[in-house]
Amino acid sequence: MTTHVLSDTRILTGRSLTHILRSPDTIITTAVTPIALMLLFVYVLGGAINTGSDESYINYMLPGILLITIASGIAYTAYRLFLDLQGGIFERFQSMPIARSSVLWAHVLTSVVSNLVSVAIVIGVALIMGFRTGASVGAWLAVAGILALFTLALTWLAVVAGLSAKTVDGASAFSYPLIFLPFISSAFVPTDTMPAPVAWFAENQPVTSIVNSTRALFAGEPVGSEIWVALAWLVGILVVAYVWAMSIYRRKIS
Repeated sequence: MTTHVLSDTRILTGRSLTHILRSPDTIITTAVTPIALMLLFVYVLGGAINTGSDESYINYMLPGILLITIASGIAYTAYRLFLDLQGGIFERFQSMPIARSSVLWAHVLTSVVSNLVSVAIVIGVALIMGFRTGASVGAWLAVAGILALFTLALTWLAVVAGLSAKTVDGASAFSYPLIFLPFISSAFVPTDTMPAPVAWFAENQPVTSIVNSTRALFAGEPVGSEIWVALAWLVGILVVAYVWAMSIYRRKIS
């Protein structure tokens, strides 16, 4: 049974990835906004922002930009899932001898691959803009793991939106608050520069611990307890989103 599920997921993931390869503008579009934000913050606003450290501003803000890249990209997952649902693809798959869960997993894995490609593009542009890191191979792998887990957690939220939406716009609009969330965190300015109520929210929402952990890994510094807080948030969101998505999916296809 497990082999059957894995085989079906692999085939359907290949189908989804083929669609993206035929239309690479999805990946390019996902990377455009974060790159524009990097240019704006580094070359226009960065000189007026005091981060309390001697590191370059591009080094400070890149972790937040990477999260925005992923939050922008998952909107396309909800969009593609909604179109499949409305186009009758799900009903067609139900008539075939394939594992039902593989349909959703294909969309999720496609999202992880495409978003990590977008992240790589953004990091490449950041290097051109002056981003430098002394991170070891292990630290880079840890960053990749955090970003992959972040993508996985948010993608399952995108699945919920794609299955629940009534319109195409509604399917993708859910990502807007997620894109905005890094702006109320430690991604662009230290939280202690914010008004007390805003600072409290910023310090206790998931993006801050993820950003701080990623920033420490890039800088080659100890991550401390931040990494465990970040992982707890990510695993918690992933579990809740997965259960929620599967519940909606079962109702849709029953």
